[in-house]
Amino acid sequence: MTEQAYTALPLEDRLRLALRERLHPEERALIVRREQWMQVRCYFARRADLRPDEIAVFLEDQDHVIRLCIAKRPDLTPMQAARCASDRDPNVRYFVARNPALPQGLRDALKEDPDPLVRRAAAKGPRARRIEARPGQAALVRS
Repeated sequence: MTEQAYTALPLEDRLRLALRERLHPEERALIVRREQWMQVRCYFARRADLRPDEIAVFLEDQDHVIRLCIAKRPDLTPMQAARCASDRDPNVRYFVARNPALPQGLRDALKEDPDPLVRRAAAKGPRARRIEARPGQAALVRS
C-alpha cells in the first residue's frame, strides 16, 4: 500500500487495519511513522506483536497516552522500562510502576516519586497484564 492510498483511507478502515491480525511490513511502517489519528496509533501501540523498533518510536511519541500504552507492555527491556520510569508524565510512570518488567531498583526509586499516585502504584508492586484477542484481530495488551 502506498502512503497516498493509506492516507486516503477513512478512520474506520485505518482502525480495522491497525487491529488486523496480519499486516505487511509496509502497512506497519505507515501506521507507526505516518499515522495522524491518535486512536489508530493507540490501538496499534497495544498490539502484542510490536517489534523493538516500533516500541522505540512509540516511546518517543509526544502524546503521553501512546507512551502509557507502551509502559503497560510486559515485554519491555530494562532500558525501555527505565525510559518509562523517567517519563515526564506521571501517568506513564504510574503504569510502568506496576509493570512486572520493571527492575526492583527502579520500582524502589518510583516509591519516592513526586506524584503520590505513582508512589502508591510502586508500593503495590507488579501487576500481570493480560494479552487478549478478539476473533479476527491481533492480540492486544490489556490492563
